[in-house]
Amino acid sequence: MNRKMLKRLKFLSFICIVILIVESFYVLYSLFFKGTETLYFDSINSIDNNSSYYVTVGSNNNNDKHYEKAKVSMYDKKHEKVFEKLYNFGYNSAFFGVDIDDEDIITVGSYEKDKNDHKNSIRRAIIVKYDSTGEIVFEKDFKVLDNSKFTSISVVSDGYIVAGQSVYKNTKIGSKDGGAIIAKYDKDGKLLWNKTFGSNKTSIFNNLIVKDNYIYTVGVLDNNIGVICKYDLNGNLINTGEYKYTDSVGFNSIVSIDNSIYVSGSDSGNALLVEYDLDCNYRNKVLYETDGTSNYNKMIVDEDNNIVVIGTIANKKESNSKTANNFNYDGIIGKYNSSLEKISVVFYGDERDDYFTDIKYINDNYLVVGYSSYEDGSYMSKFIRYSDALKVLEVD
Repeated sequence: MNRKMLKRLKFLSFICIVILIVESFYVLYSLFFKGTETLYFDSINSIDNNSSYYVTVGSNNNNDKHYEKAKVSMYDKKHEKVFEKLYNFGYNSAFFGVDIDDEDIITVGSYEKDKNDHKNSIRRAIIVKYDSTGEIVFEKDFKVLDNSKFTSISVVSDGYIVAGQSVYKNTKIGSKDGGAIIAKYDKDGKLLWNKTFGSNKTSIFNNLIVKDNYIYTVGVLDNNIGVICKYDLNGNLINTGEYKYTDSVGFNSIVSIDNSIYVSGSDSGNALLVEYDLDCNYRNKVLYETDGTSNYNKMIVDEDNNIVVIGTIANKKESNSKTANNFNYDGIIGKYNSSLEKISVVFYGDERDDYFTDIKYINDNYLVVGYSSYEDGSYMSKFIRYSDALKVLEVD
């Protein structure tokens, strides 16, 4: 056999080996990966409304690369969707809060802006203003430290007050920067001021309201200490109040009635409501005790000055359950008077895992939004309309 023929045989042998490797990889892929799909999710985190429509914000992964993408949706009064817009910038993103300013829609959340953010799994806070057709008016991002997000927003006459956090992904001892964040933007998206509170480990403001020319924020400090803070409209801290101990989320919602502030959360695994005066001094509390673990996470005040609150309860499944998830999650809705006396608490009771995230009082009914799990492991957003007596009227 001449040298030329030997060289040709070696080349053919190499090609065969390559083909075998490729075919082997394809067989392995078919055996272990073919048919597996990224589970779909579509969640609603917040809702707001005016006389003409209501809007929701959240996120879903309905894209080729299955990134989490922030979304804003508008519905008419017949619950028909007018539009849905994804925030298709950067990589993963989500909206957590929304408020309507005349005809404009102001959303806040977080996103991975560039490859470096995505690679290191860190996010920047964002505020995005949309017009009534869903077109972006402005978008601004914000961070003090690595991980940042805005959780809530309130419209004021000359701008927008936002709350959230900016913390280190890995704690850096000695730094005094970061922590829970409160900031103000003007109507054109210019940052006017921002203030931090607490440590840069886990401190966060989860919600805020503006009352009598003061800003009230609620959240958590390190070591599961719930916190309420009072600021003037220039961001100067006036008073604070602490609650030992909540869960790791802390206080997550806030409303006011007359001269009282009410906040929600969880204490020792029981859903919690706490009343403060306007200077953040503790007045009263009530726990909703169950066999499972419960949390109240969002509140409103209805026309009768009752506090209507939603949350989630987790109960352990039966011991012979072989599923990976050892808990059943159910949505709950409750009504209390201004003295924190319980009027009624109702479980949603769906066979699926249900998570309630926000509530609005619309046309003498309570509209609850959230998301539910399905048999294939996916999660889908949900609308539930309750009567004044907390009876389910409609599910979308």
